[in-house]
Amino acid sequence: CAYGSLGFAQGRSGGATMGISRDSLHKRRLTGGKQNKWRKKRKYEMGRQAANTKLSSNVSVRRVRVRGGNFKFRALRLDTGNFSWGSEAVTRKTRLLDVVYNSSNNELVRTQTLVKNAIIQVDANPFKQYYQQHYGAEVGIKKRQAAAKTGEEKEETPASNHVKRKLQERNKGHSVDQALDEQFATGRLYACISSRPGQCGRCDGYILEGDELAFYLKKLSRKKSKQ
Repeated sequence: CAYGSLGFAQGRSGGATMGISRDSLHKRRLTGGKQNKWRKKRKYEMGRQAANTKLSSNVSVRRVRVRGGNFKFRALRLDTGNFSWGSEAVTRKTRLLDVVYNSSNNELVRTQTLVKNAIIQVDANPFKQYYQQHYGAEVGIKKRQAAAKTGEEKEETPASNHVKRKLQERNKGHSVDQALDEQFATGRLYACISSRPGQCGRCDGYILEGDELAFYLKKLSRKKSKQ
């Protein structure tokens, strides 16, 4: 999304029309003095309206021709994206469920706007399936369910001794962060958007974990307590 200052540009009809400019001529100097406008606006200083990409199942991505004959992809509505689970070095395509936090503006949360660095919730199922396949164990089992499963006899899927040894080796000293495990139990994971949906037409990012997850959980709990 290209933001810029709003100014009046002279149209062909002779009337004054609003234009978005990304120049710095209209700004004051570092010392506070005003600068004289010694030239008109240039095409290369032009800005465009913000994309304000929304979270919606009615997906819409527009192609915009830009300077140099290149193209930008302006996502207007998205509902899926590729998200990376950093500690496992794995990426899966998953559904976007909700926008929960934005440090710049709460209005972007209310309007479900997808921008870079927004904190969202994504579907946990693709990552659950990966974990079960890679480690041969389930993640995000609630305590009651776990107790019930230990009481009953588990139906083991048939596997060769080689596969069993491989899974056993992978599980040595491996564990999932407790905060992340609790999220897996709810079926929703907190994630951060790292792409720019208004520029590249995609909503990709990474799963929050560790100190970063703890930071945003604290922010969200404060937000809930204020409401």
